[in-house]
Amino acid sequence: MISVPLKVGSAVVPSRLALAPMAGLGHVAMREVIAGFGGYGFMVTEMCNARAVPQENRLLSPVFRWRDGEAGSLVCQIFGGEPGEMASAARRIEAEGLLGVDINMGCSVAAICKKGYGAALLKDPQRAVAIVRAVRDAVRCPVMVKFRSGWENSPDLAVDLARRFEDAGADLLTFHPRVAPDRRSRPPRWEHIRAVAGAVSIPVFGNGNVFCAADCARMLGDTGCAGVSIGRMAIARPWIFAELAGTFTPDEDVYLRTALAVIEAIWRHYEPTRAIKMYKKYAPYLAANFVFGHSLWPALVRGETREDMADNAVRVLGPRPRVASTPNAFLFTA
Repeated sequence: MISVPLKVGSAVVPSRLALAPMAGLGHVAMREVIAGFGGYGFMVTEMCNARAVPQENRLLSPVFRWRDGEAGSLVCQIFGGEPGEMASAARRIEAEGLLGVDINMGCSVAAICKKGYGAALLKDPQRAVAIVRAVRDAVRCPVMVKFRSGWENSPDLAVDLARRFEDAGADLLTFHPRVAPDRRSRPPRWEHIRAVAGAVSIPVFGNGNVFCAADCARMLGDTGCAGVSIGRMAIARPWIFAELAGTFTPDEDVYLRTALAVIEAIWRHYEPTRAIKMYKKYAPYLAANFVFGHSLWPALVRGETREDMADNAVRVLGPRPRVASTPNAFLFTA
């Protein structure tokens, strides 16, 4: 099922798998590495401030940046609280030729929520719906919404909002079934995905704790969702989409090859000071793949240069440390 094309508004995506938006991780360099493996239907950018997007220089912005070759399969996620600002950002995104716009109603970081953005919009359904409608009226490309269960552990608000988002013109919903204050301290409630997917006629992608092919199949089968949005696992194992699609089988050396590819891509797209910070944010996800990842992580990030990181990767990963069956989520820092 995952390789069956899916109609999303005015577009058709080739797969039911998507890269979830992740601040500091889903950047252009990481997406380039993921794209080298393939298997996904579309990818979503890091969240971009809607107020800044109309004036952003895509060649300089750390987040509103992409390769020309990925534009047609890239959705730009925006955050904000004013319908007019969100609509203006959406117009810029469509003018750039990107696949679509994703509206952030899932981020629960305090700095975002205290401004009334992200998951805080779930406390103000009228404003949330007004934003979706304003974006829909502004563009013809697909409009998507990423949202959570709300601020109480019940699917009722999410089901109601899903229907209202559909009525306002959303083409696809990505639903993360956790309450907004929960930073993954409890398992996601997949039964809430089933409730949301059953409430609307537009596609719903499930998100949360998909670590392997069995998880993916179970989410699709148990919830009836149209597709699966994968975040942290796609950073730890950028080949996961291709592996799930049956087009790639990882070997023992894939971890070293991928680490070197990430290093090369980050330093090519970003200046050295930013690049080293970005690589060190990625390194815990790489280390999480291994049985003794906690001890490998410090060894992977010693030093401050590209050459240091490449040397570390060869020294630590060249001997092929023992791979864990599932990455250690305690090392996932975002």
